[in-house]
Amino acid sequence: MSNVSSVGDVEHFDFLFAPAYRSAARIFGIRPSTAWVEVSDKQLDARFGPWRVSTPRTNVVDAVITGPYAFFKTAGPARLAITDLGLTFATTGEQGVLITFARPVRGLDPFGLIHHPELTVTVRETDRLAALLAGRRTSDST
Repeated sequence: MSNVSSVGDVEHFDFLFAPAYRSAARIFGIRPSTAWVEVSDKQLDARFGPWRVSTPRTNVVDAVITGPYAFFKTAGPARLAITDLGLTFATTGEQGVLITFARPVRGLDPFGLIHHPELTVTVRETDRLAALLAGRRTSDST
């Protein structure tokens, strides 16, 4: 089912693992079983090995497809953009979904000292994830 229409429905998105990224990711505990994004009516959750981002759906203000990405800037662990503190969970250099938040979220450090205004994820179904999150921008659940 591709429509999150009732409470309790969760859309699950697996990451797309390119061969060159797979080895670099494995070192950090990132495998298909530990890398995913889930979206429900109320919540957005992303896991990338030991790193996690969790935020209410109402905190998502935009979702757009971006890419391609340079291997040396994205392969391996979660990546922090020094210029804007954006966070990247990447397993391919082809394309991903850039998710922007109204309030920056925790994700990289275990103490919550760094907050990220955006998260890029390289899931298999970028079009579907971007459409799902963008379709929610103007409506709000109670």
